[in-house]
Amino acid sequence: MGKKTQAKISRKTNPRIPSLIAVLKDSARDNDAPIWKDMAKRLEKPNRNYAEVNLSKINRYAAENELVMIPGKVLGAGVLGHAVTVAALGFSTTAVDKITSAGGKCITIEQVLEENPAGSGIKILK
Repeated sequence: MGKKTQAKISRKTNPRIPSLIAVLKDSARDNDAPIWKDMAKRLEKPNRNYAEVNLSKINRYAAENELVMIPGKVLGAGVLGHAVTVAALGFSTTAVDKITSAGGKCITIEQVLEENPAGSGIKILK
């Protein structure tokens, strides 16, 4: 007879993430905005699977003055040729410098949720 194995329970070590996931799910339900449910599902995955997006990818796929959301961290590799508002869990210092010098803004996912509860006009990059 084999040993009984107990299922490993995965918990987020960053206390911000579980509360953000809960707020995203609530907002998706309240505002009938599936984009927030999608973001919550992406953030429920292990953090080693979070997106790490370079500025060169943002430059390639985002138009001028567009709002881009990253379910992870923005890294500073590459050049950003136009102003873009980027929302993410985290930013490297070089990414913040390059985004602001191009005329863009760096904001948190919570700020986007507060300003745009319907989730319209947001592009998700991973």
